[in-house]
Amino acid sequence: MRLLIADHYSDMCRKAASIIAAQITLKPKSVLGLATGSTPIGIYEQLATWCQHEDLDFSQITTVNLDEYYGLAPDNAQSYHYFMAEHLFSKVNLPKGRQFLPDGMNQDTDRECERYQNLIELLGGIDIQLLGLGHNGHIGFNEPSDAFVKDVHLVDLAEKTIEANKRFFDKAEDVPRKAYTMGIGTIFQAEKILLVVSGAEKAGILKQVMYGPISPRVPGSILQLHADVTVVADQDAAGELTSKRN
Repeated sequence: MRLLIADHYSDMCRKAASIIAAQITLKPKSVLGLATGSTPIGIYEQLATWCQHEDLDFSQITTVNLDEYYGLAPDNAQSYHYFMAEHLFSKVNLPKGRQFLPDGMNQDTDRECERYQNLIELLGGIDIQLLGLGHNGHIGFNEPSDAFVKDVHLVDLAEKTIEANKRFFDKAEDVPRKAYTMGIGTIFQAEKILLVVSGAEKAGILKQVMYGPISPRVPGSILQLHADVTVVADQDAAGELTSKRN
């Protein structure tokens, strides 16, 4: 795992966006694995700015998102379809036919998991996967458990994750309890992985992910075994790490 320590959140976003932009430039037909949540917003803003200034071209790119809440329609303001449209898709020249997310409204969960897993494989896999890191070490919505789940699946969200997501909803009872997510195996098949982490509240879990035992109780720890992982963390998130700045 390579570690890049940024001075602050904006610097972290620019460094991470530069890595994604390099992937797009060097391989214009790349498949990008994308993430949601508050951490990637600045990254998407930077990528959109470069695209609008014609320094970056999304016209041949395909995207696949990590996850989607179960039971939320694409036009729901809290769905990840809506999030991606607001923060990236509406601001870059990415064809609509190449923007893929799980279908949160598909109640046939087995079929939806199989469909999305097959889609990623038909696309030839993911060239670079962007990940955030949950307070409990989750990546995607792969929550702490007794075993790593390989493929796309429907997950029961941990109470800690539900609590963290309450700030995005008007009422606590509106927070979804389930989500479709890429499995650890799906994520691991990406050629490159880019993990972005911001804030002092993530410092402890980031240390566990990078240097602790590999365990499904800390799902992100499995990234220690991947051949090409870059971690971009701001100084607050990197506060408990002993590695030197790259």
